[in-house]
This record gives sequence, C-alpha cells and structure tokens, in this order.
Amino acid sequence: MARKRKAIHKVDLPDKFIKKLRSITAKRAKTVIDHILEHGFVTTEELRTKYGYDHPPRAARDVRDLGIPLDTFKVTAANGRKIAAYRFGDPSKVKAGRDGGRTVWPKELKDSLAKANGEKCAVCNTRYELRYLQIDHRIPYEIGGDQLERVDSNDFMLVCSSCNRAKSWSCEHCTNWLETHDANVCRNCYWASTNDYLHVALRLIRRMDITWTESEVAEYERLKEMSTDANTNLPEFVKSVLREVVDNSTGQMESQSNR
Repeated sequence: MARKRKAIHKVDLPDKFIKKLRSITAKRAKTVIDHILEHGFVTTEELRTKYGYDHPPRAARDVRDLGIPLDTFKVTAANGRKIAAYRFGDPSKVKAGRDGGRTVWPKELKDSLAKANGEKCAVCNTRYELRYLQIDHRIPYEIGGDQLERVDSNDFMLVCSSCNRAKSWSCEHCTNWLETHDANVCRNCYWASTNDYLHVALRLIRRMDITWTESEVAEYERLKEMSTDANTNLPEFVKSVLREVVDNSTGQMESQSNR
C-alpha cells in the first residue's frame, strides 16, 4: 500500500526546492513537510489522529505562509469516505515576497485597528480584551500577499480566534482560493467586509453573525425558549421575527405614503 501511494503521488522535486523545505524549522509546518516528503501527501485525518492537529487547514496554511505551494485534493479514507489531502504544488509557483512567510506585525498596527474600530471582532462584533483578538488580512495572505512597501490598516481587521478559523475554512474551500487567485473576488467577499459584500466564498449568501454578551444573555435565553415553544430552531425563529418586523415596517410606510 505504501509503495503504491508513493508511486502515485510522489514526484521528483528540484534540489533547490528540497533545500528550502529542509531549511524550515517551525514545528507544525515542518511536520507537514516531512510527512509529505516521506509519503507523497498527508491527509487531514493523519494531521488530526497522528499529529494531534484539530484544525488541519491551519497546519497546511502554516506551510503556505512560508512560501511552499500546496495542492489540496481528495482521497478515499479507510472507511470509504472522501477526505482532503495535501501535496506539494509546482515549485515554480512560489510567489515573490512570500519566501519568509508572514510579516510579524508591530503592536502599533493592532492598537490602530482597535482605536479605529473598537476592541471587537470585525466578523461577529463581539467585544474582547485586545490580547484575544488577532490581526487578519482582509484579502487572504495566500491571495494578496503582504504589501511590503507599505502597511495600510485598511488592509487588515481584528478577529476572534473562532471567526478566524471559520474564515480560514470558508476561504480554503473557495474556487477563487483553489484556482483563480483574484484579489478583487476576495475584496467583494463577506470575509473581507461584513457590511459591504456581494458573496460569501462565491456563493450568493447574506449572513449575520450575532452574539449576546453579559446582560444580553437573558435575551438570548428568552429567544431560545420562544423558538422551542414555536417548535423551530433558533436561527429560523429569529429570521421569522425579523420578517414580521420588516413586513410591519413596510406596511406602515406604505400606509403613510397613501395618505
């Protein structure tokens, strides 16, 4: 089985590329790279069960951040289901300015983002202590890279770890990420600007992330009780309440305009 796996998926790599691979010391990225060098590819299942990475795309992203091209494809697991796997992409597709991986952003950038938009997640709008928020590219680094000649705070946003993981998963399953690499497509995506967008990872979707915190939690629990009484799930119940508000508001406006 191992021999067949190597024969199908391992390819000869340029010495210069292998030298670059061997020079990487970051633990998670090195783990992925060493596994692929030995076996030809690594599956998301192996990253979880063998190496303990609960979020395999993050491990793959660490490799890409260091300038190493990875291709994502599907393989059949032992139980017969299709799972994702990663193998090295075309070494010639390493993009200029990425060989060193991501830039470590200065504290001043994080402070300026917090001052401009508040100490809250740009996606779910939940407030956190600044230390729990992460700087994230509005246009994914893998698509737009870093503008090395300047640092414009408009290119970044603060997000919580949960929303950062959700964004990573959504982006990494987007056709633009996998094939097109058009920064303008990302610029018009929900994950770049939750207030002004045309699509969510190229799907015609409109979404709203809402959290209830502190004293608002009681409101959430009341909504949850009401949704149970209405025999529907909470998101659908909230949408039905909003529809009623919108319909009533529209009716009032039409009534006033007809006077």
